[in-house]
Amino acid sequence: MTPVSEAIAQIFAAIDLIGLAVFAITGALVAARKEMDPVGFMVVGTVTAIGGGTVRDLILGVRPVWIEDTTYLVVSLVASLATFWAAKPFTRILPLLLWLDALGMALFAVAGTQKAAALQAPVLVCVIMGVMTASFGGLIRDIFCGEKPLMFHREIYATAAAAGSMVWLALHHFSTLPEFGQTVLAIAAGFAIRGAAIIWGLHFPQYKPR
Repeated sequence: MTPVSEAIAQIFAAIDLIGLAVFAITGALVAARKEMDPVGFMVVGTVTAIGGGTVRDLILGVRPVWIEDTTYLVVSLVASLATFWAAKPFTRILPLLLWLDALGMALFAVAGTQKAAALQAPVLVCVIMGVMTASFGGLIRDIFCGEKPLMFHREIYATAAAAGSMVWLALHHFSTLPEFGQTVLAIAAGFAIRGAAIIWGLHFPQYKPR
């Protein structure tokens, strides 16, 4: 690995861990709303952070990444426990966390897609794995906490993850851009769609019984 590519890999690793911590904090804030104890915070926060990637890896037939590298587990547990002591300050910066969550979603969607593609999964499966990586942690969190899952709301979240995944696949198969450029553009696409939904309140129509 050249020094440049090594530096790029370190940047993505750092962003990955930041996204993981943000996911854990957002999960733990739900535990705060449910008035859970520290163990509840750690369980809910950690499930939110690593749940999607774990489900993806189990479906793909590989060992979950946090078993190979416990840094993921440690970051998730520490961020979740820190939220128990600092839930109110975190609540005050909720808009910032919302944007960091959007960035984490976009990053995880592309990372999940890349992992599936590396295992030579079909294109549709790659997209599903990307969406799963980005949103299934939140799905498990909501089920644990008795909440209506976010991805089943009108909220544009899983759709943004799918868009980032499909952009990466299109660039990967049809573009001559280096892999770093493909990854950045795909993350930017997913983030832009989620960001537009946050700024302008975009959402899908909701079914209304007659």
